[in-house]
Amino acid sequence: MKLRPLADRVVLKQRAAEEKTKSGIILTSAAQEKPEVFDVVEVGPGGVVDGNKITMEVKVGQRVLVNRYSGTQVKLDGEEYNIVRQSDILAVVE
Repeated sequence: MKLRPLADRVVLKQRAAEEKTKSGIILTSAAQEKPEVFDVVEVGPGGVVDGNKITMEVKVGQRVLVNRYSGTQVKLDGEEYNIVRQSDILAVVE
């Protein structure tokens, strides 16, 4: 199955947690923090939302920074995704 977001929504997949620190210390799974950086999997078409024309700024394949508790988490075919509005995306990571 495939998710196709509507309006100004974006489907994101969370990046894997870091297993080592920059200095080389291996972290246990309990100590690993989930990053707020996500990969953009699918982007909605934009359009008119609440009377305002929305142009989509993000593209599939970009890495973005999202608020920790924003969006809706969905599990599909064993994969976890997060669906957010474009306005919940804080920045594009380059």
